[in-house]
Amino acid sequence: MEADAGAAGPFALFAAWLAEAEASEPNDPNAMCLATTTPEGFPSARMVLLKGLDARGFVFFTNRESRKGDELGANPRAALLFHWKTLRRQVRVEGRVEEVTAEESDAYYATRPRLSRLGAWASRQSRPLSGRAELEEALREAEARFPGAEIPRPPHWGGYRVLPERLEFWRDMPFRLHDRQIFRADAGGGTGAGGGWRTESLYP
Repeated sequence: MEADAGAAGPFALFAAWLAEAEASEPNDPNAMCLATTTPEGFPSARMVLLKGLDARGFVFFTNRESRKGDELGANPRAALLFHWKTLRRQVRVEGRVEEVTAEESDAYYATRPRLSRLGAWASRQSRPLSGRAELEEALREAEARFPGAEIPRPPHWGGYRVLPERLEFWRDMPFRLHDRQIFRADAGGGTGAGGGWRTESLYP
């Protein structure tokens, strides 16, 4: 890792890496793999988009009645993985998950394109679908229900924040002698709850 790369803490380092990815990645530099667990204890992973980053954690939005929402309701812990192929870097995040406030969800929902807002009403995410026509009909019904510019946020749609307890920054190096740096939250919380971060390097 570059000298003093982690001196400002993991959030500052992540923000710097994300900014570089935004300049180099051809598609969705904010894409991340979100891993949860099923009620049976199996891992469950899918790609989502990072929509917010602050001193508390990493924010994404979804239908809370979806499979991921059900899994987070049963076990509010998750892992994230960012992989930036052009930069040969990745970041792993592990921690607890909490719902963001209604105000945060409202604010982000209002920025979405009209059809995306209508789609949040039309889609019964993760439920069985008989065919594309059923989804298109549900979208038409949502358009008829909300013909104007104002489309309220569905009560089942909102955001989650992953509060990291462990982060790993990985950087590709020649001959597979990669660079790995770990940040662990101190007791009291490294996510803005009064604690700091302990850091160490790992063998590749």
